Amino acid sequence: MFNLKEEFYLKIILIFSFIALISAYFIEHILGHQPCNLCLIERIPYGLNIILIIIIFAIKKNENFFVLLLILTSIFSVAISFYHYGIEEGFFQESTVCGVNDFTETITKEDILEQLNNKTVSCKDVTFRIFGLSLTSINIVINTLFIITLIKIYFLYEKNK
Repeated sequence: MFNLKEEFYLKIILIFSFIALISAYFIEHILGHQPCNLCLIERIPYGLNIILIIIIFAIKKNENFFVLLLILTSIFSVAISFYHYGIEEGFFQESTVCGVNDFTETITKEDILEQLNNKTVSCKDVTFRIFGLSLTSINIVINTLFIITLIKIYFLYEKNK
């Protein structure tokens, strides 16, 4: 069973995950900034964090296993965010995940009209920034801090076993 210190850290991660998801939906639906496909994928780990932490608090068994899952979720988030950041900065080319067609291939006017109607946002276009940072770069920082904190929780749990 976790002690108060570990529970406190998990509650902080839970709160930050809720805030991240609420902020993303606020920016999308209230402020009108359309997310790209990678932005949508970057939301998934926050939802998984919420579910896993609720499970930890609800069943109070196998906490270490669920903390390992949280670590893996955050590592996945950092990897996706790093890839997305690389696309934003021009280090990587957009992949098919981004949903942007390559206009060097032969396409019809119907294909162009369909793409314009879908309003697909390019993964390299940053439409929203906070203090000059893209949400992807902020995501990298937050999830790196999650990883460090979760590793600390994991070892605290092992020590208190």
